[in-house]
Amino acid sequence: MPRFAANLTMLFNELEFMDRFEAAAKAGFHGVEYLFPYAYPKEQLAELLEQHELVQVLHNLPAGDWAKGERGIAILPDRVGEFQEGVGKAIDYAKALGCTQLNCLAGIRPAGVPDHKLQETLVANLRFAAGQLQAAGIRLLVEAINTCDIPGFYLSGTQQTADTIKAAGSENIFLQYDIYHMQRMEGELAATLEKHLPRIAHIQLADNPGRHEPGTGEINYPFLFGHLDRLGYQGWIGCEYKPLTTTTEGLGWVTVLGK
Repeated sequence: MPRFAANLTMLFNELEFMDRFEAAAKAGFHGVEYLFPYAYPKEQLAELLEQHELVQVLHNLPAGDWAKGERGIAILPDRVGEFQEGVGKAIDYAKALGCTQLNCLAGIRPAGVPDHKLQETLVANLRFAAGQLQAAGIRLLVEAINTCDIPGFYLSGTQQTADTIKAAGSENIFLQYDIYHMQRMEGELAATLEKHLPRIAHIQLADNPGRHEPGTGEINYPFLFGHLDRLGYQGWIGCEYKPLTTTTEGLGWVTVLGK
């Protein structure tokens, strides 16, 4: 059975953020992930993880001003210094939380900047982050996101992301594969997972349409879970979906589909 991690940004969102750790543990999760830890003292987060015997599976590098619509700064030529400072901050938090992988959001394509400049900036930033993280014993992940939900997001396909990782030339950069995002962009989920599995370090899920829990849409999750077992995937699967009703009421899929 896959190892599922609760995405606390989206699950148990009827609760205050700090109360979601306990709720996740009571629901049977052993790992958690969320977008960003930086608004909270790392010592307090670490205490909650220890108290509820949870593994911090993943969080993102700082990604700019989220409230103003920014979704990453790694492609922005005029934000390189900010990106590098963010890498240091992310490592500081990850060490405190025992988190061994960090995800980089590339960002939304800005107007007026040539593609080659965006790509050069992204590759250089990934190379820098990979080196810093490797020295700290942390893996760098990179994620493709669908351009229906986030118009203009720079990395929107699996092969494009894999090619960017290859261009950065570091063995410490891996794919974060989001089933929901890639179903919307390219389909071919099983074949893509098999092709890229050696570089996939983390998987996230939601069904489509609606981005709700598995079993509410068109994606054949029993098949995909079995497929991942056959391929020998050993990583976590992050549950990054919007509950159709409440998180607890919708968790039946774990026992029904996750067998």
